[in-house]
Amino acid sequence: MEDPMYSLQDVIRCDLCETPVPPKHCEICHIHLCEDCVGKHLSDESKDHYLVPFKLRGIRPKCTTHSTTVCTDLCTTCNIPVCPLCDASSEHKQHAKEDILTLFKTKRKLMQKDLQDLESSIHPRYQEAATNIPVQRAGVNKRSQKLTTALDKQGKALHTEIDTIIQGMKSEINDMDTQHIAAIDQQEVAINHTITEITQIILDLKRLLDTSDVCLVSRYTSRTEEFRNLPAQFQVTLPTFTPQEINREQIHEQIGSLSKLAIIFLLDEPRILTDIKTECSDLCSVSCLSDSELWTCGGYDDNILRLYNLQGELLRSVQTKSRNWPRYIAVTRSGDLMLSDPRDSSIKLVRGTQIQTLITLRGWRPFGMCTTSSGDLLVIMTRNDLEQTKVVRYSGSTEKQSIQWDDQDKPLYTSGEYDYLSENRNLDICVAECAAGAVVVVSAAGKLRFRYTGPPSTPRESFNPYDITTDSRGNILMSDEYKHRIHIIDQDGHFLRSIHNSGLQNPRGLCVDSRDNLFVAEYWTGKVKKLQYYK
Repeated sequence: MEDPMYSLQDVIRCDLCETPVPPKHCEICHIHLCEDCVGKHLSDESKDHYLVPFKLRGIRPKCTTHSTTVCTDLCTTCNIPVCPLCDASSEHKQHAKEDILTLFKTKRKLMQKDLQDLESSIHPRYQEAATNIPVQRAGVNKRSQKLTTALDKQGKALHTEIDTIIQGMKSEINDMDTQHIAAIDQQEVAINHTITEITQIILDLKRLLDTSDVCLVSRYTSRTEEFRNLPAQFQVTLPTFTPQEINREQIHEQIGSLSKLAIIFLLDEPRILTDIKTECSDLCSVSCLSDSELWTCGGYDDNILRLYNLQGELLRSVQTKSRNWPRYIAVTRSGDLMLSDPRDSSIKLVRGTQIQTLITLRGWRPFGMCTTSSGDLLVIMTRNDLEQTKVVRYSGSTEKQSIQWDDQDKPLYTSGEYDYLSENRNLDICVAECAAGAVVVVSAAGKLRFRYTGPPSTPRESFNPYDITTDSRGNILMSDEYKHRIHIIDQDGHFLRSIHNSGLQNPRGLCVDSRDNLFVAEYWTGKVKKLQYYK
């Protein structure tokens, strides 16, 4: 809306000298004043004056009790404007008060910020989630059809004597579909309800921002934090069908097994279960030896590997022979500790207090690494000239596989010195490239599956993933240190949520235990925090 003060058809002028666009207004005399006429106006001591910026004229109303005075404060106890005379009266003397102009400015800034957050970030996220609901619902039918087809194929081989059993298993699928659809419907209802609330709040905020009624404005309370996280999302473990060879004597067992539908919700606010203060400076990496013990390693000035329990007690410490910063660590399936040393281009094995060199590289420097479900070792490494990066699979000290190029002979990875990796439960290899701002996921055969560069709702935000880990459901978790948050995506690269409201400070190292509890190493505080993020 055009401000009448600046309208070409009706320029507001100083009431004393006709100067256009006066910056001041006297609330008591109801006249506009330029800077030069302010002193002249105030020199008239025959009556009171109260000057305010022109744009805030009318914010301080005249007192309904003392008609010659202007209300300067708002009695927050009664939620009514009061003048100095009212302020001193017995009715309001003991009440809490705020300056009307200050209160109005503060509330206006809050409303403008809330409107911006709701329109630019929160509302689009809910709309995006609502759009995804039909896709999820269609996926249920598509997957169910695959299961039904597999059952039909097996049923034809077993003929009529197993029709009853087959029909029973189909009924199980229908029941699980009903549960799945019910969970999706529940999520849709919650999202649509919240969208309605947000839409109404946006309309109310726009009306409030156009009003000068201080009472209405003072009653405004921000609800933006209620909507920052989407309603509880669920994680689905889809049923699968495993056929067996036909054995007429044990026909029921030979049909196969149909896994149960599992719907698990991510927590709206992940809970910190344990807070461990380590002796590490610039804490970089954490790796679970068990559900109750974890290895840590620190930064440039810390060449000691430390093993802690969940009570924060130091159980063991090992100093690297070369006194080099270990930077990246991983625990093997047998419980030994591996470390990569980019400075001497080696990968070492720690057993007890002994450190032995397992692999020495020529022309390449190792960085992040992890052990696989088969017992292999995956290492991401960069050539000494930083021109090429690749992932290498080792069995012991023998190289088994090298992953570097895509189907068009273009590099899969951008060279960098802060790359971590992890193997997913479907054997995908997940690499976090901090400098490139991306997570690159390839199959076990080295075929590119997808790249993740941050949430789709905030495509222009910077994203610098440091460490990366995966859980038992195939979800991929990565730390975004500078944004103080953890991103969670599913095994197909779909964004699920971010953990950003749990008091994390510069999260870097990540690992997950056998119960899907997340351990986060905070770089600057030297703390390891154990988080629960599933219900």
